[in-house]
Amino acid sequence: MDTAYDAQPIYEVSRTLGHVPIIDKNSRRHDVIPLAPHEAVRYRERSVAARFNGRLKEEFGASTIMVRGAKKVRLHLMFGVIALFVDQLLMLIS
Repeated sequence: MDTAYDAQPIYEVSRTLGHVPIIDKNSRRHDVIPLAPHEAVRYRERSVAARFNGRLKEEFGASTIMVRGAKKVRLHLMFGVIALFVDQLLMLIS
């Protein structure tokens, strides 16, 4: 999670659920303690997935799907995934 979730109650709830909280530290309140190396790797992996989902929703229509039925929704989402993949390839080439 990003710095907006850097609050002690969130850490406590996460730990009581058996999770390991990996939350970016908020530098406005205290000195920033960097994430442990293994937590930093997991945070980077999650942020990649979050950026992918964000682009899919904002730029490739996943937030406004106007069809009914699981098969049609999946088809529209896969079109968005393909378009996003092609867009990333074009950015890589140029």
